[in-house]
Amino acid sequence: MAKLSLFERRRRRVRTALKARSGGRPRLSVHRSGRHIYAQIIDDAAGRTLAAASTLVKGDKSIGANVDAAAKVGAEIAEKAKAAGITTVVFDRGGFLFHGRVKALADAAREGGLEF
Repeated sequence: MAKLSLFERRRRRVRTALKARSGGRPRLSVHRSGRHIYAQIIDDAAGRTLAAASTLVKGDKSIGANVDAAAKVGAEIAEKAKAAGITTVVFDRGGFLFHGRVKALADAAREGGLEF
């Protein structure tokens, strides 16, 4: 078996801890790339995505992968979650550190009404 990268080890550790503590709540999963940031609310029991938001918007070059864009995505995912009747989630940062864009998205989602 190949040696796992630090990112992969961190991602597995976070996901294992979430499974132990989720209590049936949906998971707010965050992924970031060099150009965009993505957020999904996933029901792991059913294996379905309940809501999704990202900076990936056709024709809009102004939004990108910065802290302000992440905050907009956080507010948007909170709005979509409220529309779907979701108030509490488990935050899944994946292998990403809770800093910068990931933190901005989480803070905006909390301000938008999501509890985690």
